Amino acid sequence: MDSLNIPGAVAAPCAVPDRAHLEGPFSELFHAAAELVGRRWTGAILYALAHGLTRFSELRDAIPGLSARLLTGRLRELEEAGVVRRERRPGSKRLEYRLTDRGDALRPVLMALNEWAVDWAEAPSQELD
Repeated sequence: MDSLNIPGAVAAPCAVPDRAHLEGPFSELFHAAAELVGRRWTGAILYALAHGLTRFSELRDAIPGLSARLLTGRLRELEEAGVVRRERRPGSKRLEYRLTDRGDALRPVLMALNEWAVDWAEAPSQELD
């Protein structure tokens, strides 16, 4: 089974679930993906990367309230999960972060979540139906 490599997650030994299992009321794969993307600040980091920000300082500056320590930790987790890759440009000391193919596949999900937020999450203090 090609599973997400999520730090701290316990992998249950199972075969790749069939399509019916994925569409049922609980999917282990969905849960693992939601846990990865749903961690504090992770969605914001992925959204910024999907918009072309690549340097650590750009990411830190673009996301209000995100500390350098937490950004470092989340980038490492995303790298371990195969969603982000860290690279150094030839002749440069600067590190850049980019979405991998696996991470880029999240782009439509991130954009859809943003559309949902624009439509439904008008104000954090409002109670939604």
